[in-house]
Amino acid sequence: MTSEGLEGAEGLEGVDGLDRPRPADAAEEVSVATPLDVPGQPRLDLDRAIEALLFIADEPQSLVHLAAAVARPIAEVRAAIARLKGDYDGGAASGEPRTDAGERADAGGIRRAFELREVGGGWRFYARAEYDALITSAVLAQTSTRLSQAALETLAVIAYKQPISRSGVASIRAVNVDSVVRTLLGRGLVTEVDTDEETGAILYGTTDLLLTNLGISSLDELPPISPLLDGGQEGFDRDLV
Repeated sequence: MTSEGLEGAEGLEGVDGLDRPRPADAAEEVSVATPLDVPGQPRLDLDRAIEALLFIADEPQSLVHLAAAVARPIAEVRAAIARLKGDYDGGAASGEPRTDAGERADAGGIRRAFELREVGGGWRFYARAEYDALITSAVLAQTSTRLSQAALETLAVIAYKQPISRSGVASIRAVNVDSVVRTLLGRGLVTEVDTDEETGAILYGTTDLLLTNLGISSLDELPPISPLLDGGQEGFDRDLV
């Protein structure tokens, strides 16, 4: 090769097929692609990440919300939900012992006491219907016989404004009511009656147990609330807004 050819070859560094030498101390670049990829920590499994998000959720979680939380395509999140649901329903192989051998799934998995249920356009954990009586008894045994002032106020709002979401109750009482609503659900005084079509939020209403405890046969027998309000407006009996 001529000297001119050698000079031309010097300008080919970086061209495909000719590797440019790299410094020995060059650090590898780390790119955080999704919240599942955190530098210095083991990469999170998508199914387990979705499971963790659903575990702490108080309201049904939509596929869009879950996909945004883990920065993954909705199709991948939908597939993860399907795998989790199949696992809880006993469709996945498991080496854990079980007592309900008669309900063993073909794949040998364990049918869990809880399930993933789609409600109001979102997904949430629920106990299976066959355990309702057991859970209700256990919750009632752990709760005191008297309701707190906060619980009574929340119960009153639900009774007069039902169906109403937790956020609706919170806006009226100006406090967080999540734990109080859970207490009322556990006591069997309120129940989930519907979901908001726009937000997917659960709407709550009172139960027959409340009527029994109050000694009335219908919500129409609730006393008018207007005399208890400042100014006592007429026609305000069932409006708290």
